[in-house]
Amino acid sequence: MSTAAAKALQPRAAHQRDLLRQMLAIRRFEDTCAELYSAGEIRGFVHLYIGEEAVAVGVSAALTADDSIVSTYRDHGHALARGLPLDSVMAEMYGKTTGCSRGRGGSMHLFDVSRRFYGGNAIVGGGLPLAVGIALADKLRGDSRVTACFFGDGAVAEGEFHECMNLAALWDLPVLFCCENNLYAMGTALVRAQAQTDLALRAGSYGMPAWPVDGMDVLAVEHAARSAVGAVRAGGGPHFLELRTYRFRAHSMYDPELYRDKSEVQEWKKRDPVALLAGRLRDSGECTDAEFQAMSDELTAEIDAAIAAARAAPVEPVADLTRFVYHPEPK
Repeated sequence: MSTAAAKALQPRAAHQRDLLRQMLAIRRFEDTCAELYSAGEIRGFVHLYIGEEAVAVGVSAALTADDSIVSTYRDHGHALARGLPLDSVMAEMYGKTTGCSRGRGGSMHLFDVSRRFYGGNAIVGGGLPLAVGIALADKLRGDSRVTACFFGDGAVAEGEFHECMNLAALWDLPVLFCCENNLYAMGTALVRAQAQTDLALRAGSYGMPAWPVDGMDVLAVEHAARSAVGAVRAGGGPHFLELRTYRFRAHSMYDPELYRDKSEVQEWKKRDPVALLAGRLRDSGECTDAEFQAMSDELTAEIDAAIAAARAAPVEPVADLTRFVYHPEPK
C-alpha cells in the first residue's frame, strides 16, 4: 500500500476504532449493571442492551449534536452513544442526585436536555408521539434538525405507532423512525403477534421511504442512518429503518426467559456486533488484540470509577420530595 493510500485510511480506521470503543463501553456498562443488580446495589426495572449495541452507536454516528433523540425503556445504550457521561448514567442507576435525572428516573428514564436526549420512556411506543411533537416544533421554527426515535418491534402493535406514522408522513416531518426489531416484544415472538412481519414494508404503506438493515453490523447501520438522516434533513420527510437485531439477555432482569430456545440465542451470538467489528479491525491490522485489551481495561477502569462516585454520591433528601412536581397555586 502506498503512503498516500495509508494516510487516506487513517481517518476511517480511527472512526471505526471509535465505533468499537463505544459499543464496548455499552457492553461493559451493561455487564456491570447485571452484576450490580444481582448484588442488590441497583434496583427497579432494568432492561439491558447487550447484543443491540450496533444500532445505538451506528445511528448516533449519523446525527449531529443539534439533532434530537427519543428513546425507550431499554435506553442505556442510546444514552451512552449519545454522549451522556458514564458517571452520570451510573449515578442514575443508583438513584443518586448526581445522576442525569437527579436519581428520580432510574434505568428507564434517563434524560439530558443539554444533549437533546429526550428520555427513556417506560411506556411501549410512548416516545413516538413525543418525537412527532419535537419534529413538528422544529419544522414550524424552521430549524434544520432531525429527531431520531427508537422503539421496538412490540411498539408496532400499538395504536400510537400508526397515528404517528400517518401524521409524520402527512405533515412531512423531519423524523427518523428507528425500529429495533429484536424479534420479541417482551416474551412474544414477532411471528406470533404480527400478521405482516416485514416491518419496513408496513411503514412504507404510509408513504415514507423504509428499508431493513442488518442491525448486528455497526457499519451497515451507520451507512443506512447517514443516508436516511441526509434525506430527512434535506426535506425528504420521515424515513424508517427496520434495524434487525437481537438481545442476548432476557427482556429484563425479572424475565425467566422461557419463550425462546438457548440454541437460538447462541446462534445469534455468532454475529455479536462487538466481536464482528473487532474481528474486522484485527484482520486489517487496524486494532490488534493488545490494543483491544487495552481499550477494554481502560473502560473497566472508567466504570469502576463511576461506581465509586455513585456509591459516594448523596441521595435526595426527603424534604425535596415534592420538588419539580407541578401543582397549581391555591386560590
